[in-house]
Amino acid sequence: MTTPTLLLVGHGSREPGGNAEIEQFARRWRQDRPEWHIEVCFIEFADVLLDEGMDRAAAHAQQHAGKVLVLPLILNAAGHVKGDIPYALEQARARHPQVQFDYAPHLGACEPVLTVLRRKLRHAMHRLDMPDPHGTGVILLGRGSSDRKANGEVSKMARWLWEETDHELVDVAFTGITYPRLERVVQRHMLLGMTQIVILPYYLFTGTLMHRIDRQVEHLRKQYPQLRFAHSQYFGFEPEVFALLDERVGKWLRGAPHATVRYDVTGHVPHSHDDHDHAHGDHEHGHEHGHEHGHGHSHGDAHDHDHDHDHDHDHDHDHDHHHDHGKHTHAHESGHAHDAHPQHTAHSHVTSAVGQRDSDDDGNDAIRRCTHVPTF
Repeated sequence: MTTPTLLLVGHGSREPGGNAEIEQFARRWRQDRPEWHIEVCFIEFADVLLDEGMDRAAAHAQQHAGKVLVLPLILNAAGHVKGDIPYALEQARARHPQVQFDYAPHLGACEPVLTVLRRKLRHAMHRLDMPDPHGTGVILLGRGSSDRKANGEVSKMARWLWEETDHELVDVAFTGITYPRLERVVQRHMLLGMTQIVILPYYLFTGTLMHRIDRQVEHLRKQYPQLRFAHSQYFGFEPEVFALLDERVGKWLRGAPHATVRYDVTGHVPHSHDDHDHAHGDHEHGHEHGHEHGHGHSHGDAHDHDHDHDHDHDHDHDHDHHHDHGKHTHAHESGHAHDAHPQHTAHSHVTSAVGQRDSDDDGNDAIRRCTHVPTF
């Protein structure tokens, strides 16, 4: 019996603890699945990057089934998922023509992720001694990207969380690149009468941004002493994350439809941090890289979708910068819209950071069951 070869791809962090946690995650997964050969590599900020990881996986695959499944351990599909990893895959295919490299979908917005969020929200409410959810605002705090569909996945989870709970106000905020930022959303919740606020970071593992979130929450407690705050930690080793990866591998082994995805990376230029060694005193910088190229995406021969692959730098400073972006309107089920400036008195249940859906994004509810549906 041949041993399946898997390559788990983590983002990588300047914080050594973040990379160590991904390595620990892989060790636990190996213990649970000893019949699989699981390699680990990172996109950046680590010793073993994509090319070396692909080569290691190929070396094992050549002695077994001759196939590798690459699994992005990433919540949302932005620049790395759509460009950097597929580009590295194409390079690996050229180096190892005798090996079949397949690419699994990212974790995405799905029911198991919602289950994790609901559990973390419930634990946070217990720490607040179970206040009335109608007076307790919830903020889902995402990484932020200039890929509107990656941001939209965070907004989708916020909406699902509102649907499944009694909280009157569930909003999204982002730590960088896009808006709104955390402090602005907290201001809005205060003005709308919330007396407690739960902040749910939408992150898998620790890193510089998680440390920044911890500091921000402490600043907010001092800035708004009339509010009670609770915030959860990152997803880490939640069983649903392991189960999602098991599901991805199971579908691949069975040859199930949509078990793999493929991106056209023609013209893609992989990013490098060789020229991005920024020294800015006490400021920490997190970068998300992409490149403005159109990439076709397909599941076999069934779909061909175009999307943008962006290149952004998010400079994470310990202080906040506030920008006035003018008037924003938010639709309500009652059919009216209102000015979302913090001074308004009405409110919406969920503030979405994503614009109108592309015509090829059909919003199929199958994504809630974690079957991959093209949303980009």
